[in-house]
Amino acid sequence: MERYHVLDLFCGCGGMSWGLSKKGFHIVAGIDNWDVALATYQHNLKSAKAINLDITDADPLAVLRDIDLAPEEIDVIIGGPPCQGFSKNTPASWHFLADPRNQLYKSYLRFVREINPKIVIIENVAELYNAFGGVVRKEIIDALREFGYRVSVKIVNMSKYGIPQKRRRCFFFASKVGTPVFPGEKETSLSGWDAISDLPVVNQGEGYDGMAYDREPFNSYQAHLREGSDCLYNHIANTMRPKQTARIASIGPGQGLKDLPAELQVKSGYSGAYGRLDYRSVAPTITRWVFHVGSGRFAHPREVRGLTMREAARIQSFSDDFHFLGSRNDQAGQIGNAVPPYFMEQLADKITDALQGREEEYQQLALFQAFWG
Repeated sequence: MERYHVLDLFCGCGGMSWGLSKKGFHIVAGIDNWDVALATYQHNLKSAKAINLDITDADPLAVLRDIDLAPEEIDVIIGGPPCQGFSKNTPASWHFLADPRNQLYKSYLRFVREINPKIVIIENVAELYNAFGGVVRKEIIDALREFGYRVSVKIVNMSKYGIPQKRRRCFFFASKVGTPVFPGEKETSLSGWDAISDLPVVNQGEGYDGMAYDREPFNSYQAHLREGSDCLYNHIANTMRPKQTARIASIGPGQGLKDLPAELQVKSGYSGAYGRLDYRSVAPTITRWVFHVGSGRFAHPREVRGLTMREAARIQSFSDDFHFLGSRNDQAGQIGNAVPPYFMEQLADKITDALQGREEEYQQLALFQAFWG
């Protein structure tokens, strides 16, 4: 199989790169200016070069010279420009198109223009699709088409792709060599419990890196994420304060803030705060606040504790052989801000089809069959 070269911009800890690497793509470099996330990126993607750089004013060709590659050697550029200015979690008063956080996609497009890869993947929050009347979406599409790409845009619901969480993101898939087509959705959804039920039981304050598995996987999702791993990292349970413990102990699976007894209620908070995962339901979006049970439905459905970072990573579809570095809070930020790798594994097949012109062959065959019956 031909190994396609991939450059990852705004790479974070490497969710996009990790998914593509699992399907044989060669990740040449990841660029970001987030120190601890880059350390995680380099720790896991050892053959790539982790570059600490603010790309706002960087010279794309100088970056390639630094990794000893010519522009024509880059097949794919991927990345998710930071999205705080578009996110629904940002106060409405901060939603200004001129906000510098809303302009980083332009730096990404400048790299695309200068390097001219065959395939471009851009990920962002779902709100970008209609932000500012759709002007940003239109600007990205127009720029990519001006550069010579065919463009597909889709709001992806990760729960429709075998990833056990309610996570919606806007993806741009642009191609110069084939038709950009997104993978098909799956018919069934997984619950958050389906992602983590095989992991060893840990209570508050328990867990350690290098922990052995103590049972077989219960489903194909768990088996897939265990491939290549013989032990667990980041499966360590935080010790909560007594009042936090009392709150979680007072509710059952699927319950949350509104179900707390009167004496344990909080004055204000997110509707999903102090919530336990449900055994049957898709998990809520894993955010960078997953380290704290008061910030969302981030408590275990059975044990009286918050999720371990390995459990959060499982719900984000990171395989167990991916190790997160930094403090618990650092790890939560990396996990919550990442693109689910398992979606990128599925997208990898469609990227390969476009690179090899297969989608056009499929479409021509479908037209032939439709015409001739």
